[in-house]
Amino acid sequence: MSEIVDELNRLHRQVGVRQVDAGEARTVLLRRTYDADVADVWDAVTSPERISRWFLPVSGEFKVGGRYQLEGNAGGEILECQEPDRLRVSWLYGPDPGFSEVEVRLTPDGDERTVLELEHVAVVPEGFWGQFGPGAVGVGWDLGLLGLAMHLAGGGMSKEESEAWQISDEGKAYATRSGELWGEAYAASGEDERTVASTTAATIAFYTGAATEGGGDQS
Repeated sequence: MSEIVDELNRLHRQVGVRQVDAGEARTVLLRRTYDADVADVWDAVTSPERISRWFLPVSGEFKVGGRYQLEGNAGGEILECQEPDRLRVSWLYGPDPGFSEVEVRLTPDGDERTVLELEHVAVVPEGFWGQFGPGAVGVGWDLGLLGLAMHLAGGGMSKEESEAWQISDEGKAYATRSGELWGEAYAASGEDERTVASTTAATIAFYTGAATEGGGDQS
């Protein structure tokens, strides 16, 4: 358990609001330092072959203006790609995804370390945000950046191993603590205590399966 907490504590989380052309967007920001140089981290987050090893299989036309698709997940357009420090893509999922973008920024921290910032900006339906808050996407990104950390350290799990781990006791403990930390970030943004508590509980239930296991009324 201590190793799980250590991984989660390496991440800085921030929740905010931004105006975009499509309206008021919610933002979640993750920041973490990796023990790898910028060139290695850049390759890990832009090489289709390597992305499939720590995140999901991806297909598409990998150039600015090209489109990509993650297997069973989001797809979109590559909007900016400035090697070795900035990647921005649209991040679209579902039949009516609206505005959603992800930007990854890399900064050297000495010769052998890299600070990675991942910012997800999206116009989110109020009903969904009111139920889950930032943790709905934040926990998913925590899991993704854990995969990146394992990959950069020379390890990692297959898709099947990752799916099995996420429903294990250890995986559920990771999701629970991640949800709590996103609740803390939401509170730090100025949200009221009651909303933070309800959205954190709903997010944790979603990721751990507690809502379905209990079989009770979730209204």
